[in-house]
Amino acid sequence: MKKFVSEMRGKTVMTTDGLILGMIDNFVVDTDTGQIQHVLVVPAEDLEVRGYQTDAQGRLIIPFKSMRAVKDVVVMELR
Repeated sequence: MKKFVSEMRGKTVMTTDGLILGMIDNFVVDTDTGQIQHVLVVPAEDLEVRGYQTDAQGRLIIPFKSMRAVKDVVVMELR
């Protein structure tokens, strides 16, 4: 399935365990290869972000390779 990045923005992100992480804000792309490296997620209000890598704006930095499903929500497999 192909999706435009603009279609992904604003989608809810959850883990395979059902924990709501937040909403997709943007993506980090390697300009040399064109591959998506990371998903930037605005954290849910009740999410404890201490266990996650964040950027200067407080967004979660989640490896793109963690993405498992894209439907009504985006499912990420975090270990």
